[in-house]
Amino acid sequence: MGPRASTLSLVLGACVGAASLHADPWTLDAALQAALRGNPEARLAAQRAEAAETMVEQARSAWYPMVTLQGSYVQTNSPMTAFGAILNERAFSFGLDFNRPGQIDDLNTTGTIAYNLYSGGRPTAVLAAAHSGALASRQDLRAARNQLSAAVAKAYLDVRKARESVRALEAGASSYEASAAVARARFESGQMFKADLLSLEVQFAQTREQLASARHGSALAERAFNYILGVENSAAPVDLSGDDPSLARLTVPDTADTSLRPELVGLQERVRAAEAMLRAARGGRHPAVNAFASYQYDQGWKLDHQGDGWIAGVSLDLNLFDGGLTSARIRQSASELAQAKEMLRKATLGVGLEVEQARLAYEDAHDRLSVTAQVVGQAEESAELSRARFEKGLLLTAELIGAEGRLIEARTRRAFASADELIAVADYRRALGLPLLTSP
Repeated sequence: MGPRASTLSLVLGACVGAASLHADPWTLDAALQAALRGNPEARLAAQRAEAAETMVEQARSAWYPMVTLQGSYVQTNSPMTAFGAILNERAFSFGLDFNRPGQIDDLNTTGTIAYNLYSGGRPTAVLAAAHSGALASRQDLRAARNQLSAAVAKAYLDVRKARESVRALEAGASSYEASAAVARARFESGQMFKADLLSLEVQFAQTREQLASARHGSALAERAFNYILGVENSAAPVDLSGDDPSLARLTVPDTADTSLRPELVGLQERVRAAEAMLRAARGGRHPAVNAFASYQYDQGWKLDHQGDGWIAGVSLDLNLFDGGLTSARIRQSASELAQAKEMLRKATLGVGLEVEQARLAYEDAHDRLSVTAQVVGQAEESAELSRARFEKGLLLTAELIGAEGRLIEARTRRAFASADELIAVADYRRALGLPLLTSP
């Protein structure tokens, strides 16, 4: 493992469970940072990027000489092997019986250095491909973080949305409870029919049922929030900041430029990598020229002799015929290059569609929020007037129920629209490849 990999592992290990140690109320910015540290997908993407970096180091090794050291000790009475050992140990004599040299031992130590002088540009092409692959993996890491950021924003805002829904239903239940108490007093004094009282009590019970369901949905939203942050205990309580300043940094993009989208940049690098691999495959038709030098030392105890020697030279390898293997590799690399180009074209078209969908989704959410904000004010005023008239006996029970129901619905819709607008902004920024939050 290289030094960068070791450092990355230590950093990631130190950050495990950081989200679970968070003590302050969550802001969107804090949640985002915790998810980038603790979410498994973000950590996997970081490890894949680190693995791609090692491919560059492997390719760069072609520019360095290869140095090897070998050693062996043998004992033999084989004439061929024994005769070679005798010569290497400088122990030859004319009285030697070549057919029966006897038992010979030999300790051989050999050091070799080799260096590639020329190989048709293959090392350069492979290094270029590895470098482009590493850059593509970095863009994959950016893409994973952008996807995660949008998911964190949605989970965070879903919690806020669920809690706003709970608050709207709690307010509605309190209003129904108060109205039911007024209706019960009027019924006991003979000023109201029992059917009207029962209608209010039934509506109160139904609202409490909706409230229980909303609380359950809020608990599920909290668990999803903990999951996306990588918190080990998904049931850990979630304390959100009441006034989150980082939400002001979740702004509508002022550009439609998709050049920063990491998926597109990564595919562009993969096209370059495929082009380099095609050059490497074509390099298989060129000769390979290598320089080498070797030194060896031999020691034998049976004959009590030793010797050493060296060899140096240049070799040339030229592939004259390989059954079409090189040609097939060239065609394969050309096909992979064509595939990479088509993938880039497909992704470019898809990103354009994503951006347009995200823009329209934001406009829809923004328009809904504008409308619901007006409706809430009207519904609150209508419900207040209805309660006052109901207390004086000037309003039918059904009309009060309708006014309260419209207020609950308006408040719920406003909460949903407010969160949905910010979720749409987050997705719009993701589609353009922009960071989730602008710089403070």
